[in-house]
Amino acid sequence: MIKKTSKKELRQSRHLRMRNKISGTSETPRLCVYTSLQHIYVQLIDDVNGVTLATASTLDKEMTDLANKKNIDAAKRVGGSIAEKAKEKGITSVVFDRNGRRYHGKVSALADAARENGLVF
Repeated sequence: MIKKTSKKELRQSRHLRMRNKISGTSETPRLCVYTSLQHIYVQLIDDVNGVTLATASTLDKEMTDLANKKNIDAAKRVGGSIAEKAKEKGITSVVFDRNGRRYHGKVSALADAARENGLVF
């Protein structure tokens, strides 16, 4: 076994380990979170059909008033936005995919905001 040394390799191995256990369907899609250095992105994915059902990010037009698009406040807005889009499509429950990242900070804030706006994990 080769020792993984970089943060990227460790995150990727956590992500693959999680993805072996979770999968989204059309009734309960996978809520996948991705954070870059500048922005926060989230998708509702149906893995059975290979379709993205809804997306939200800090690049959306309703997020232009945010001063900082990479902090916890931005994550809360994105979480609320994806919950509203899921309600419009009739989705109430999802499977949370944190993409190998720790459930801490931005990821936690996004999940809490989505829960407050009606999504069930």
